[in-house]
Amino acid sequence: QVQLVESGGGLVQAGGSLRLSCAASGRAFGTYGMGWFRQAPGKEREFVTAISQSGRTTYYRPSVKGRFTISRDNGKNTVYLQMNSLKPEDTAVYYCAAGQREIATVRNEYDYWGQGTQVTVSS
Repeated sequence: QVQLVESGGGLVQAGGSLRLSCAASGRAFGTYGMGWFRQAPGKEREFVTAISQSGRTTYYRPSVKGRFTISRDNGKNTVYLQMNSLKPEDTAVYYCAAGQREIATVRNEYDYWGQGTQVTVSS
């Protein structure tokens, strides 16, 4: 069992930055592929980015590539999402997820989810 707690969300102006953190409880954090998803009001939850168990491989949705960076610290059981050049369309609740695949981009490949943190980007 893994419990995930996100933090770092908030209100920011367009062009600004935020850094989200996701702290995981339990052992064997390094055996989980980690991902970030987001859900805007009235929309489906969508993949944002993922990182492999070792941290060597990352995937991004095209609209965030070059602006967002995912990283992990297995010693601290934490995964991060650095978000730069934020746009109003990035506004959503951001969810951290853990799965037993090395890395995954599909929602149903993740086994554990956090409660989410709100990110609001004003224009």
